[in-house]
Amino acid sequence: MKNIILSGGNGTRLWPISRENMPKQFLKMFDDKSLYQLTILRNENYCDKSVVVTNAENFFIAQDQTEELKIDKKPFFIVEPIGRNTAAAIAFSAFASSEDEILFVTPSDHLIKSDKNYSKMINFGKEAAKEGYLITFGIIPTKPETGYGYIKAKTDKKIMDVLSFFEKPSLEKAKEYLEFNQNSIQEKYLWNSGMFMFKAGVYLDELKKHSPEIYNTSKKAYQNAIKNDFLRLKTDDMTNIPDISVDYAVMEKSKKIKLIQAEIDWNDVGSFDSLDKVFEKDKNSNTKNKNLTAYKSQNNFVFGRYKTIALNEVNNLIVIDTPSALLVSKKGKSQQIKDIVKILKEKNPKSVKFGRTVYRPWGKYTTLHTDKRFKVKTIVVNPGKRLSLQKHLHRSEHWVVVKGTALVRIDEKEFLLNVNESTYIPIGMKHRLSNHGHIPLEIVEVQVGEYLGEDDIIRFEDDFERVP
Repeated sequence: MKNIILSGGNGTRLWPISRENMPKQFLKMFDDKSLYQLTILRNENYCDKSVVVTNAENFFIAQDQTEELKIDKKPFFIVEPIGRNTAAAIAFSAFASSEDEILFVTPSDHLIKSDKNYSKMINFGKEAAKEGYLITFGIIPTKPETGYGYIKAKTDKKIMDVLSFFEKPSLEKAKEYLEFNQNSIQEKYLWNSGMFMFKAGVYLDELKKHSPEIYNTSKKAYQNAIKNDFLRLKTDDMTNIPDISVDYAVMEKSKKIKLIQAEIDWNDVGSFDSLDKVFEKDKNSNTKNKNLTAYKSQNNFVFGRYKTIALNEVNNLIVIDTPSALLVSKKGKSQQIKDIVKILKEKNPKSVKFGRTVYRPWGKYTTLHTDKRFKVKTIVVNPGKRLSLQKHLHRSEHWVVVKGTALVRIDEKEFLLNVNESTYIPIGMKHRLSNHGHIPLEIVEVQVGEYLGEDDIIRFEDDFERVP
């Protein structure tokens, strides 16, 4: 069996801690591991191989976090230049598999407890998938949730017949579903977990039958992809693929659908209301947080690692503090944050894409201070990585090494800088920063100039295909 890990989402409902440049699946909020890493570890004992489908923006983060796990079974990466939703992402994985290979499709951003019930769910799924069924896994609802899709199924067998799929409902409709469950024995409404299991060939046959345009365009994109140690799809081919989920494309149309009720500890961490359930609480049901002082305040979810946060006689709030943005919301309304993100995309798109720390293929940088004519950053270059050979037309740069050893190139001259040593790069000089060491290289950079935008970069050579 092969685990297909879908890792292309942006997690907009968890803004501002989740940004396009560092979405929620890669945030290390759980015992210093990300949801992406926990997904790999949770399923490696059940699956012989794994495939990670991710976008080009986050490919290097996924690679780095995979390497951190030091696992023997390395996943194969499929890299999408633009996302075309889950129907195509699963199709690429199926094309990369043998027809009879069972695919266990899982999102990379769910928090699931791996226990006997999880193992039992997988074993039931494998047996049904061997019979040629498309298996979906349903979660027993615990409240009238408006952020999940629902599946209505007959509950008279372990492998259940699916009656209908339902989109994310209104609160009134969600309450009707739960009331129905309390009064019905033969049928139930279950949350759609987003996990699936089937043979690769069965999925492709059903995709071809019910959504031939997605099948044909995805197959062409797969055949034209650049295949090395990973598979990189081409932008021109991806734009031709319809942007449709696997539910719309196959699961709601196929006659081969079966459902398994998953009695597991599951949280899709899709909103701050769902994240609130994960974190420990104090005696007043506020989040336990060393930065928080709550006076006559109850039932507040507070996430902040950088500042002292004080609450004064407020209840049922969500307070999210980051170095570059602050969010305050009512509890129960966090699903609407995705609408705020849409507004911000028009008003200030950088606030949606980047936080104060920006992740690059070679490492990351954090902006500490910006003024009219200067900017101060910390830069971390991962071992064995280097920045592009570049120059700037409007700024000079000063570099001070604070950790590791830097290999610096300025024009045709190369030299090493150790801790506490520095150098100066004048405007217009070609330069490059490299880390040939075994530990991360950290420098402090001071930029000085009339214009300090990130687009003031002319690249001449680059290891990550960013030269036009």
